[in-house]
Amino acid sequence: MSQDFDNTKPIYYQLMHRFFHKICSGHIRAGEKLPSVRETAVEAGVNPNTVQRTYMEMERMGVVESKRGQGTFVVNDAQVIEQLRQQLAEEQMNTFIEEMESIGFTPREILEKLQTKITEKGE
Repeated sequence: MSQDFDNTKPIYYQLMHRFFHKICSGHIRAGEKLPSVRETAVEAGVNPNTVQRTYMEMERMGVVESKRGQGTFVVNDAQVIEQLRQQLAEEQMNTFIEEMESIGFTPREILEKLQTKITEKGE
């Protein structure tokens, strides 16, 4: 089943972030094996070379490790996963703030709206 991709960002980058979200949310746990390159390519509807690049980049970043003849696994290091989680949070917050400022909200207004939304969601 083919997935939708944003035409403004490289597909390997988008796949990588989808894996990061699954890892940080616990859908893929530390030490768990990732689907094969071929499986991921078929599921995402992309070229296997794109998936291979995704896996290589995640390995370069220290989030996954390849085990010869076994596949690619999420590192079994809670600290690495927590750093990744914090990095994703930082990126999301920066994007949110930039978007809100671009439509004219001040930092104070952004904070007030965010506090209101969190309070509403908690009810």
